[in-house]
Amino acid sequence: MTDTLAWDVYAKDSIQRRQTNAAGEATWFNWTQYPDHGPGAEVLGIGPGSMTLDLGCGSGGNLAHLASLGARAIGVDVSAAQLALAKDRWGYMPRLQLEHVEAVAYLAQTDLEFDAVFSVFGAAWFTDPNELLPLLHKRLRPGGVFAFSHRPAIDGCYGCQAAHINRSEDQHPLVVKRWDYETERWVEILAEHGFTATAAVLPAPPGDRTVGTLLVRTEP
Repeated sequence: MTDTLAWDVYAKDSIQRRQTNAAGEATWFNWTQYPDHGPGAEVLGIGPGSMTLDLGCGSGGNLAHLASLGARAIGVDVSAAQLALAKDRWGYMPRLQLEHVEAVAYLAQTDLEFDAVFSVFGAAWFTDPNELLPLLHKRLRPGGVFAFSHRPAIDGCYGCQAAHINRSEDQHPLVVKRWDYETERWVEILAEHGFTATAAVLPAPPGDRTVGTLLVRTEP
């Protein structure tokens, strides 16, 4: 069973982005797993005409927001089901481009350079950093930003971990790999590959939620 199948299954059960956010906006950027919470696209420091790349773009909400700001927004994903959702909702946007390809394969084959590369609970979490980061570093323009977010690591569970995607009750879950590290270790790993980074866990919004969001950003 491949990762592609797992992410197609995940797409069928995932909750899609609302039509508008709390401010009534049709597009917006969200780094966390909670709606209307945390920083936005300003983390990337991009503007009109910027080249941006989303690694594991899913159904494309964050990518569409960058396109609405005037950036060229390219998204890659291994899931045809996720990309179908993205095309159905955002396919009319002229600066948005979707590619059905795995992140490492795309970075290895493209000759484009990017002002910002990002991953929100996406391929940066589910790809071996020793494979991803050297290729990404080559494709990032001088002064460019690489940033990603995902759930913080569980205490004591670091490195390559198994993540399960549930199917029907009579089928075994599908297993994908993810890479979990503490904030300090992510900074070290990125430094090993030529990046200067900062990392922090954003607290969850007030209420019953307790799990924050790890946000890592490389400095220009």
